[in-house]
Amino acid sequence: MRYGLKGRVAIVTAASRGIGLGVARVLGREGMRLIISSRDRERLAEAQRELRGEGIEVETVVADITVRSDVRRIVDVAVGRYGTVDVLVYNTGPPKPGTFMELSDEDWEYGVRLLLMSAIWITRDVVDHMIRKRSGNIIYITSSTLKQPIPSLTLSNVVRLSIAGLVKTLAHQLGPYNIRVNGILQGYVDTERLREVASDRARREGKAVDQVLLELASQIPIGRLGRPEDVGELAAFLASDTASYISGSLIGIDGGMVLCL
Repeated sequence: MRYGLKGRVAIVTAASRGIGLGVARVLGREGMRLIISSRDRERLAEAQRELRGEGIEVETVVADITVRSDVRRIVDVAVGRYGTVDVLVYNTGPPKPGTFMELSDEDWEYGVRLLLMSAIWITRDVVDHMIRKRSGNIIYITSSTLKQPIPSLTLSNVVRLSIAGLVKTLAHQLGPYNIRVNGILQGYVDTERLREVASDRARREGKAVDQVLLELASQIPIGRLGRPEDVGELAAFLASDTASYISGSLIGIDGGMVLCL
């Protein structure tokens, strides 16, 4: 355990697989007590078994973060079980891929609930507890599309930009309460979501999915796709006292892929 997080309480949303599960695994190995959520009951139960098999203390909440009452229940379970929330790691499932002309009004409305309103709701629910104890960490996992859009991911390109404004605004407003707020802008991480994106691109370009994945990896100076635990390591650092002067930052973790400042 390297970050001094043992015994602290963290909520990690959308954590039954992929990046969310990778983050939960790293935080749990650091000794944090976890509440993880997902709308997929079976996958969530499997994630809990995996984590508990590694000696990690973890409780689960079946919740759809596009539903306001479900989001509130995540925090209620955490506070009811542990009395507090020290760290919120906000993660979401993927929005629908597609170009602007392919997306319907319903797609946009759902995308806003998934990528923005859910973040606002769960932040509202945890921040009162953090303000009362005058400490806390909020970490939003977003995407490198905030800096370098991907043409076929219109919803992600547009709606996730709002999280950048949320990070900056909350860092200013919550700093006096010793609450730090940061965002993680991950690049290509080897998850089911990335394979869905690769499949969509393969269909458009008439290629094999494996060929697209190799092409994606070739764009990364480090020479490989990211791992979910890579994002978890950054989240653990940001949650720790070692990062006590970092707030309002949007930190890329992409193997050097994004070229813009």
